[in-house]
Amino acid sequence: MIETPSLVDQYCHGVLRTELGLGTFEARLVRTEGPPAPGTTLFDTQTGFAVRRWCPPLLGLEPHCTPARYLARRRELGVLETDRRLLRGSGITTYLVDAGLPGDLTGPAEMATAGDADAHEIVRLELLAEQVADTSGTVDSFLANLAEAVHGAAANAVAFTSVAGVRHGLALAPEPPGPGEVRSAAARWLTGREVGGELSDPVLLRHLLWSAVASGRPLQLHAGLGEPGLRIDRTDPVLLTDFVRATAGLGTDLVLLHGYPYHRHAAHLAGVFPHVYADAGAALVRTGARAATVLAEILELAPFGKIMFSSGAQALPELHVVAARLFHEALGRVLGTWVAEEAWAPADARRVAGMIASGNAVRVYGLE
Repeated sequence: MIETPSLVDQYCHGVLRTELGLGTFEARLVRTEGPPAPGTTLFDTQTGFAVRRWCPPLLGLEPHCTPARYLARRRELGVLETDRRLLRGSGITTYLVDAGLPGDLTGPAEMATAGDADAHEIVRLELLAEQVADTSGTVDSFLANLAEAVHGAAANAVAFTSVAGVRHGLALAPEPPGPGEVRSAAARWLTGREVGGELSDPVLLRHLLWSAVASGRPLQLHAGLGEPGLRIDRTDPVLLTDFVRATAGLGTDLVLLHGYPYHRHAAHLAGVFPHVYADAGAALVRTGARAATVLAEILELAPFGKIMFSSGAQALPELHVVAARLFHEALGRVLGTWVAEEAWAPADARRVAGMIASGNAVRVYGLE
């Protein structure tokens, strides 16, 4: 086994504070646009099977118990105790939390308490702009307040994150928009927007990205599979190539989150550009028993100092557990095989495991 005692989750969300029934639990387990096939449940997925493998023992049950038995035990313990047992059993020692999702989700401080871990905030750019728009009366005040908000967030958060790929697609013009272009786009958006309306204007999305780049904080970019209804071909990280090239040498690291099924493309970009990093974690939750294969494919192309773990988990603490356990198992299996084949020395395998599990994230996000 290749030990990874410290695990930094470089991107996740909080967990729900409310109790869940079978239907609501399944809806959070696998994001789909509709119900499962007749006669089946969403536990009949790689993610569902992984939950049944790794989570029941943390709640005092046998592995692979039935979903009904597992959820009954969950209700018996209550949501607070369930969250505490699962998060503390995940092995994650630091959470970087994007609190930019709607719903009754815990924030960084609550995650730290429940998980007996460190926690830091990631600021979602699009939500920040929407909040500023809700309290700004004019275009000029919106742009001024937005600049101030980005500056203030950079002083307090460890990173920015963007869902431009979800809102519009990653094939954005790579250069920063000019002031006149930004002002015109802001006027159009604010005029047609109701309070709480989402930002999807490509000019304003580019403006946000370049504002984050100027801050010097790491910028996380969502790529690959995401929300239901998403056109996945618009989120291939290779579409970011021109933007990546335009930001080279400016001192801001770009982190390509998730990536699957384009994880090899993300790994390629991380291998070519010094300021680009690839995520290894959320893809493993989706692939379950095939996680070692996916991780090995990332390791084919990305330098080992450019890969970081994340769970991408939201709402269910089970997803934090599954991500961490699958990562540990997959990393141990892949690197252990290479050691057994004498392709790698044991000391090198341990060193690389530590880099991917926590060391790279500590360096990139300044967590020392």
